[in-house]
Amino acid sequence: MTAVTCVWDLKATLGEGPIWSDNALWFVDIKGHSIHRYDPVTTEALTIAAPEQVTFLAPLADGSGFVAGLKSGLYRFNPLAGFHPITVVEDAALDNRPNDATVDAQGRLWFGTMHDGEENKSGSLYRMDATGVARMDRDICITNGPCVSPDGKTFYHTDTLEKTIYAFDLSEDGLLSNKRVFVKIAVGDDVYPDGSVVDSEGYLWTALWGGFGAIRFAPTGEAVARIELPAPNVTKPCFGGPDLKTLYFTTARKGLSDETLAQYPLAGGVFAVEVPIAGQPQHEVRLV
Repeated sequence: MTAVTCVWDLKATLGEGPIWSDNALWFVDIKGHSIHRYDPVTTEALTIAAPEQVTFLAPLADGSGFVAGLKSGLYRFNPLAGFHPITVVEDAALDNRPNDATVDAQGRLWFGTMHDGEENKSGSLYRMDATGVARMDRDICITNGPCVSPDGKTFYHTDTLEKTIYAFDLSEDGLLSNKRVFVKIAVGDDVYPDGSVVDSEGYLWTALWGGFGAIRFAPTGEAVARIELPAPNVTKPCFGGPDLKTLYFTTARKGLSDETLAQYPLAGGVFAVEVPIAGQPQHEVRLV
């Protein structure tokens, strides 16, 4: 494993949702209302403004762009054509917004919603496919870390404030069952599990908000490796590069004091480290 490097000192307020698509890293700054694209070959960095909080991107299989999660619902997003609504997910009175997302091998989009004020357990987990949007779990304040094992049989989802990552059995037709605790994060009072990704060996990499890094968990729940970053709030990992052996991390400056930001000036940046085990390819959303 090589040393961790900061590839983009972006100083994002809430960098989140990295994905590897079309030979580039795409991610968002939720509170900065912006979408970012980073090309590691040319180091070209692109920023696109969003009309409101934008929380995740998921590439569409038809090549037309992405599904984007915005506070007001799900949208089609194309860098040249902008945002076009797909559906409203929840009543605006809940003051919820989408949070993290993933796409399974069948092209189903999995995403959670969370209370924007981080107080009420009004968030839910959803699945979207060609038939529409279905609620799959509920009563969560901050949903996070949806991801799927390489064999497509195990689904993971995180309740951040409960510091718990759950595992479910995932059927071929997209149903969840046998919800169980996969792991509880107990590495510090103010450390919370954030976004996750599963590598090609079926091991779960989980970012640590307040924990300066990420932990790799075996399918049994055992912690087997840790990566340290020079930023307190690590939000989500993503595998990229031509061999999917570059592990990228988004981070956030949100909630950090001026003193802490002075001590960790790279907070809010994007980091990369080469790892020996590849990730899984980024799947694309199929709506038809």
